[in-house]
Amino acid sequence: MRTSFVILIVACFAVLVILVQGCSKEDEGGINVPGSGAHDLLSTYGFYQQPMADLLPVNDRIVPYDLNSTLFTDYSLKQRFIYIPNGKQATYNAQEVFDFPDGSVIIKNFYYLNDFRDASSPKRILETRLLIKQGDTWNAETYIWNDEQTEANRFIAGKFIPVSWIDEDGVTQSIAYQVPNKNECKGCHEYSSGLIPIGPKARHLNRDYNFSSGTANQIEYLSDNGMLTGSPGASAAPKLPVWHDPLAGSVDARARAYLDINCGHCHNPNGPANNSGLNLEYNVTNPAEWGVCKSPIAAGNGSGGRLYDILPGKPDESILVYRMEVNDADIRMPELGRSIKHEEAVTLIRQWIAEMPGDCN
Repeated sequence: MRTSFVILIVACFAVLVILVQGCSKEDEGGINVPGSGAHDLLSTYGFYQQPMADLLPVNDRIVPYDLNSTLFTDYSLKQRFIYIPNGKQATYNAQEVFDFPDGSVIIKNFYYLNDFRDASSPKRILETRLLIKQGDTWNAETYIWNDEQTEANRFIAGKFIPVSWIDEDGVTQSIAYQVPNKNECKGCHEYSSGLIPIGPKARHLNRDYNFSSGTANQIEYLSDNGMLTGSPGASAAPKLPVWHDPLAGSVDARARAYLDINCGHCHNPNGPANNSGLNLEYNVTNPAEWGVCKSPIAAGNGSGGRLYDILPGKPDESILVYRMEVNDADIRMPELGRSIKHEEAVTLIRQWIAEMPGDCN
């Protein structure tokens, strides 16, 4: 009987170990990332100090970052962070997303200022999106903030949120901001190997950031603080220009940078839009792959009656411009993330095509 009791105790202990391993694991910095699944409340992760809406990290393992050229989402602003667990490192890659260890989280907060002319204007955070690395696989989770800006709840089904702001010209803008549902995350983040992040690539991260400890290059900061291995240093890493800064590069370079971050994650041989035949990643050198003199393969009604994706010298006859200008949900590009035209980007792409030499004859 004593032997049976010992066996029972051992079995119960084994079950307890399994259950604990499947639950949240708090690292030495107090971060609480689930071993599988996701928390229902954003606060449960422990990423931020209180008040949570200030978006101040609780420790230096949660690293703020920015991108050289950013993804457009109906003019919303973003505050981004990378979390890498204690004792672990991401591995540098010159072209693709860095290889992050399990337990890493990519955090992106979407918000609007009340008045875009004043950087100190009150802000309203609408959502926080997480990409959590678990079992060598990325899992997407979305959290919608309450009106009090004290908490964000996990949403799977998505939501439309009415939002208004005063733009940089002093004009009040109003839209129904779309928070994507869980399945729609695949529309941007799907790759041949599964979901992946978009921003944490060398060419996007190779820039300075004003960290709490001082200004430093982001790639070098991660390396110097033991969170990134294999980096050749900022001077040897690729770098995209800031697409909206005329001093950052040529019209061609800035247009290609915009297309890379906004379109290239889908329009590449391994992305969800690979059936289009377009490859809009920055490192592609063949203009035909960008769509120059290329007839559409899968555009359907999205061609707008135009014959080529890009017709050199003629933006009004280029499908690319048409799909960037139209707000119809069945035609617009990108399909997700915008309900209104990105005016400044369309102006740049129009200039890029207008200055493009040659023709399709």
